[in-house]
Amino acid sequence: MKPVDLRSDTVTRPCAAMRKVMAEAEVGDDVYGEDPTVNRLEAMAAERLGKQASIFVPSGTMSNLIALLSHCARGDEYIAGQEAHIYRWEGGGGAIFGGIQPQPIDFEQDGTLDLDKVSRVVKPLDQHHTVTRLLCLENTQGGRVLPLDYLDRAMLCARSHGLSLHLDGARLYNAAVHQGIPAAAIASRFDSVSVCLSKGLGAPAGSVLCGSSELIAKARRWRKVAGGGMRQSGILAAACIYALENNVDRLAGDHDNAGLLASGLAHIEELLVTPARTNMLFVTPAPGSAAPLREALAAEGIIIGGGDVLRLVTHLDVTTADVERTVAAFKRFYSARRS
Repeated sequence: MKPVDLRSDTVTRPCAAMRKVMAEAEVGDDVYGEDPTVNRLEAMAAERLGKQASIFVPSGTMSNLIALLSHCARGDEYIAGQEAHIYRWEGGGGAIFGGIQPQPIDFEQDGTLDLDKVSRVVKPLDQHHTVTRLLCLENTQGGRVLPLDYLDRAMLCARSHGLSLHLDGARLYNAAVHQGIPAAAIASRFDSVSVCLSKGLGAPAGSVLCGSSELIAKARRWRKVAGGGMRQSGILAAACIYALENNVDRLAGDHDNAGLLASGLAHIEELLVTPARTNMLFVTPAPGSAAPLREALAAEGIIIGGGDVLRLVTHLDVTTADVERTVAAFKRFYSARRS
């Protein structure tokens, strides 16, 4: 049977139609600005997010990194969530490459940052302190969607302190589809937005950073410095264009499958299951059962991540039948342990 990989939506594979447009992509040298397919993707991404310009990069990690380097100078500071990807899961690139200091604060239960706490950690203009330049939010955050009214308040908070506002929108389109609004409605609150095209949208690689023409000009230099200046990258950009044109609305199906998975697993008494958040849910197995559960599922071709709290992520390679098969496998495992 085909594998069912629920570790992440990064594991998606390009479909035949996507591979075809990649094979047929018109290309040039993108470092010289001569790749027509990359240029088309960048124009499309900027237009769809309501920004002046965008830049195509190999990964979301690089997109967030060059955003930090473009907003902040050496010795400046950015504020982010304690578990935010830009702070916790991207190798400390801002500090390594730019000498940029992070100021993490805890996320609230709904995935927001308490804006009163944000205000309290902004440093006063004093020779003893770094200069706070940037507030970074994440949407979705652990699958949770940030409300628009919260984004409005975050924008006002940032402006009141003279900060720029960056969005790690790796799953921005999941948030937009969940809320039933254009992605530009979310992006309009931010000075820069990073969007990953290789998660639920299904491209094999690539992200875009969108913002003002001035910011993206800075980012273009930092992309080169960080080693992200690719040459005939239109082959990848073609896949990203296909993803934007074909795989946005279908994200709703991933959300439905996550809900179906959550409801199916919730009937197993040995599991503590959170309600689905867009395309994610979190499951805590009974003590001592996570490792043998993982092994038993793997024997049935169902792959889940590590740890004692399981993050299960649905995506375009997971069908409703795959969800039903997964629920049945969980039930068999715990039924056997009871007998």
